[in-house]
Amino acid sequence: MSVRDRIATPEGKRQYVRTLFAKIADRYDLITVLLSYGRDRRWKARLVDLAAPSAAARALDLASGTGDIAFALAARGAYVVGLDVTKRMIELARGKAAVPSAGPEFLIGDMVALPFASESFDVITTGYGLRNVPDLTAAVDEMLRVLRPGGRALSLDFDRPPNRLVRAAYLTYLTVVGGLIGWVLHRDPDTYRYIPASIRNYPGAAAVASLMKTRGFARVEHYPVLGGLMAIHHAHKE
Repeated sequence: MSVRDRIATPEGKRQYVRTLFAKIADRYDLITVLLSYGRDRRWKARLVDLAAPSAAARALDLASGTGDIAFALAARGAYVVGLDVTKRMIELARGKAAVPSAGPEFLIGDMVALPFASESFDVITTGYGLRNVPDLTAAVDEMLRVLRPGGRALSLDFDRPPNRLVRAAYLTYLTVVGGLIGWVLHRDPDTYRYIPASIRNYPGAAAVASLMKTRGFARVEHYPVLGGLMAIHHAHKE
């Protein structure tokens, strides 16, 4: 069964994503550098600049991975919680903290069922999170629920280019390069072919912005990154 078929249903995607990220966690930082040609940290820095957390802000970083965005938010003085569904990712994030008691708090949890009270955070961020959830609407609803009035939610992710020729070239590139990296690192070319498969099923930045507005965010902007191959969403709650 192809990767695309395995993630075609919410339950199939839930199981596949959890297994995949547990498998690649120890290589995750390397992969983000390779696939972005080292630009990943610059994109995340832009996301944090847009978030502009105050020193007193409570920030939640979803699909936190090994904690890049969470640590960047904490460096701005915010109190930060990083949440990820993959136990190994959380272990690696905790291990990065120079002083564990002074860094972000990292928790295992699912972004479609957040373990927090409503209106708990001033800022919510996620890097490559919305594309990977089995239920995008549920994830957007949860982000809105735990965000305080006046708060902001920001997301960095791959986009789905609307131009068919550009999209075909983009997905072919990711399939070929992902397959090569998967074979070299894991002896499994399908490991990183999940990325183009997930993009094929992703509605794209404009549709995600429309969904966020429909679900209750007052103002939603999205900015193209890398010529529109990536995007940053910036949503506001009244």
